[in-house]
Amino acid sequence: MIRALYITHPQVEIDPDVAVPQWGLSSVGRDRAQHFAQRNLLPSSVQIFSSAERKAIELAHIIGAPLGAEIISHSSMDENDRSATGFLAGPLFEEHANQFFAHPDQSVAGWERAVDAQARIVAAIRTAIAFAEPDRPLIFCGHGGVGTLLKCHLGALPISRSQDQQHLGAAGGGNCFIFDPHAETLESDWMAMESLTASWTE
Repeated sequence: MIRALYITHPQVEIDPDVAVPQWGLSSVGRDRAQHFAQRNLLPSSVQIFSSAERKAIELAHIIGAPLGAEIISHSSMDENDRSATGFLAGPLFEEHANQFFAHPDQSVAGWERAVDAQARIVAAIRTAIAFAEPDRPLIFCGHGGVGTLLKCHLGALPISRSQDQQHLGAAGGGNCFIFDPHAETLESDWMAMESLTASWTE
């Protein structure tokens, strides 16, 4: 059975003067990604897809480099659109994020609605699967918000922040879950990238 892995970018360099989609990985995030790549958990046949945001692309290139893997990126896999508010610090962001998940049919301060972001990421994953060569494992490098929305879809779960990576994985991102790309079923919950084992493709 072919497996797919959705993995979120680890820690980023936060800069209020730079648009959030242009943030890159911090030294901690880059170190975690490089350590993940050095563990040789990805088969050489893997196909890698990424969000078009810088932090996700950096993750994709770090983990794909040892394999010489081509990276295919597209904005349809980007994080939920929060450009209406721009950067929000600490508790203010958490308050908005809580509302985003609690009221998926509503826009929070102009943010993309959760139901729309979920439909977008599900469609993006389906498009990538249809494009991919058959019988090769797939990696999707992305983000915590849309990743959680995808996980809820795959697990037939209601949209809820209780399903978010920060409640179930490592702090700061760099978490992943396994799924069956053809049956669209969830095969694991969030786990830190450090907890993934080579058996994920079995």
